[in-house]
Amino acid sequence: MSDEFGGDIITITDEDGKDYVLEHLDTLEMNGVFYMAFLPADVDPESDDYGMVIMKTESDNGEEYLVVPDDEETEQVYQAFMERLFGEEEEDD
Repeated sequence: MSDEFGGDIITITDEDGKDYVLEHLDTLEMNGVFYMAFLPADVDPESDDYGMVIMKTESDNGEEYLVVPDDEETEQVYQAFMERLFGEEEEDD
């Protein structure tokens, strides 16, 4: 892992072999499932491709991996992350 971007950096590879470099923001557990929030570490923040990436952990035969949740699940988890990451800032305003 590198601190170049200020946090934990991982590289994931999709099923097509494309690599993505992501900065880990936070992890939370909902209903026994662990979700991780990331930001693209290799994309310009002004780009349309820049935004929070949510993935969940799953395991198969003892091996853990990350998968993208379905749209409804992603929306629920996104709201939980936003409240967790920015809720205190909004309360201070």
